[in-house]
Amino acid sequence: MEREIRVLQVLGGTNLGGAESRVMDLYRNLDRSRIQFDFAVHGQQEGYFDGEIRSLGGRIYRLPKFVGTNWIAYQKAWRDFFSAHPGYACAHGHMTSTASIYLPEAKRAGVPLTIAHARSAGVDAGPKGWLTRQLRRPLWKRADLCLAASREAGLAVFGEKAVKAGRVTVVPNAIRAQAYDYRPAVREEMRRELGLSDAFVVGHVGRFHPCKNHPFLLETFAALCGLRPDARLILLGEGGGMEAPRARAQEPDLAGKVLFLGNRGDVWNYYQAMDLFLFPSLYEGLPGTVLEAQTSGLPCLVSDSITKEVKITDLVEFFPLKETAEEWAKKALKMAQEAGSGERSSRLEQVRKSGFDAAVQAQRMAGLYETGVWK
Repeated sequence: MEREIRVLQVLGGTNLGGAESRVMDLYRNLDRSRIQFDFAVHGQQEGYFDGEIRSLGGRIYRLPKFVGTNWIAYQKAWRDFFSAHPGYACAHGHMTSTASIYLPEAKRAGVPLTIAHARSAGVDAGPKGWLTRQLRRPLWKRADLCLAASREAGLAVFGEKAVKAGRVTVVPNAIRAQAYDYRPAVREEMRRELGLSDAFVVGHVGRFHPCKNHPFLLETFAALCGLRPDARLILLGEGGGMEAPRARAQEPDLAGKVLFLGNRGDVWNYYQAMDLFLFPSLYEGLPGTVLEAQTSGLPCLVSDSITKEVKITDLVEFFPLKETAEEWAKKALKMAQEAGSGERSSRLEQVRKSGFDAAVQAQRMAGLYETGVWK
């Protein structure tokens, strides 16, 4: 029996983020006698997925965070890492902000295949965002393969020249589609458990980060409460930007109507409890959460700044961010009313046929790791 191919996945961490979840969906579906993952993460804290990674046969290595002023030390840490851990068939970098540093080190150490994978279509504001853009500029020339969750993500990370030159391949942001299939019995159970059996439930899944636009989301929900007093909002996710949304949720017009549920390993069950998915992000690569919501049969109102590739069913409607929260609320209510006229149904097969099922994509990714070609 031939020895398994080992792939190094480079991430910021192993918590419940979008990139991390998509990589884990792929990992679970791979034939691990054929392809095995290890993980290089930035930071010393244990992550949500660490236990599962180890149980699947993966190893976790911790590298220092890049802070701009430690360029030489950061580069040396990667050089030392690849020197101490030879034999990788591929280094797959999802952390594109510093991939132009660590992927060349992988290549220098003899790693046959280096991949830079763009999953976001924007950067943080201020000096950090400026530095990220500068670090990404040469990336398309420093990786063997450039993958992107969408064309917009490819343009944002690798640039128009790289896209026009055919250097960027769009790879669907696949999910564990079966897990999100609509289940009426689970819907009733979750709504009862959350105390929302008779409520109009609006949901959102995403880390608390400026790109997710939580302040506007809460203002939209406040306007919606004026139209539907029985409305309730469930928010799944964590992050450094939770303080302001929590404070807003305590104000009289929203008090008792917003549930902060944190990170959940069984997030698919919470989609079942929702009546509408609200997603007013400022930018995204290709948001897996909108794919998940569609799979479970939810109408999704999303911002017009999000890539149109995320619309794989008739459940998604794009709405301009320039519109007021009141207009968003009216649109959300109209969508919910129209959806309520028909029975909520599974969209699992549509998701699979669109190429967004991790079980299908795992076979293609295995071929990529083995041959260096996306087929």
